[in-house]
Amino acid sequence: MQKVSLRKVKTPVSYLQENSEEILHFSLQGLLPAGHTLALNTSLGTLSHLACKDERPYMLMEQQFTTSESCVLLPLLEAYPYYCPYEVLLASFNSGRVTEAAIARSRKRLMEAQEAGVWDQEMRPVRNVLSRTRLKTRSFGIEISSILETGYILMQMPRHKHPEL
Repeated sequence: MQKVSLRKVKTPVSYLQENSEEILHFSLQGLLPAGHTLALNTSLGTLSHLACKDERPYMLMEQQFTTSESCVLLPLLEAYPYYCPYEVLLASFNSGRVTEAAIARSRKRLMEAQEAGVWDQEMRPVRNVLSRTRLKTRSFGIEISSILETGYILMQMPRHKHPEL
């Protein structure tokens, strides 16, 4: 007999955001030159590098992110210049929105996984998505770095030159 299972489809990030803004802007001071901004379109899953010259906006580059990739990218962007804890990434990955209740559930889940010795298996799906996200953020000169037993942080890639206008 064939086993039938239903695949749970993630809802696009834009529907899950408590924030009604469709495009979120991040200046990421220290990672981007002055006057440059990253714009994350939550409904399309695109991250654009924007700059202004002569009071006109220019798009320097753009990358498309899947819903899962957007779910881990957004908390990293929001946490910058600080690190994003594992439980926040897991909460965002699992539900698409980061609430105190979701973070508490993820923290409890990770603590139980740590006690059971299965922490790596619990975080593996998040790490897989982060690895794909990392490849895309590198084109912006941004590295997603792991902080041992803490979380992840956005950092400038070594010797990366930002496109100037």
